This record gives sequence, C-alpha cells and structure tokens, in this order.
Amino acid sequence: MKDSMPQVGAPDPELKNSPIIDEVEYDAEQATPGLEIEAPVCYFNGVVFALGEYVRSGSEVLQCAERGVWLRKGERRPD
Repeated sequence: MKDSMPQVGAPDPELKNSPIIDEVEYDAEQATPGLEIEAPVCYFNGVVFALGEYVRSGSEVLQCAERGVWLRKGERRPD
C-alpha cells in the first residue's frame, strides 16, 4: 500500500516552520492559551499545509492542527 502522507524530512531552521508539540501540550494550551500562534495553516520548511493534513518527518507522523501548530500523532516506519 502506498503511503499518501508526504515525507517532509527534518525541519530546516533556515526556513519557516510551525511549532511541533505533543497532543497533551496542545490540550493544555486549549484550556489556558499560552502560545501566541493563530494561523489558519501550518508551515514545514517553507511549504504551506492546510489544517487537518498529515505529513511524515522521518518516522514521526504530524498533523496540522488549529492555531497553526503541528501535533505529534505517533510514528510510522518506512516501508
């Protein structure tokens, strides 16, 4: 089965990247907002991704969530 998630590689500090956080941190932020982020999209190495999209950074699976942050959703080993 072909993986439909794009492989984006590692974040390049020279390019625009949205923060990557754990789901537990995200839930806490929803209750008490501390992140000063309000974006309708996520960025990874300067590329724009829509809310809800999934990508792979190495073996890590990330989802673009509300407020423009990447949520860690787990790992997927390459085939």
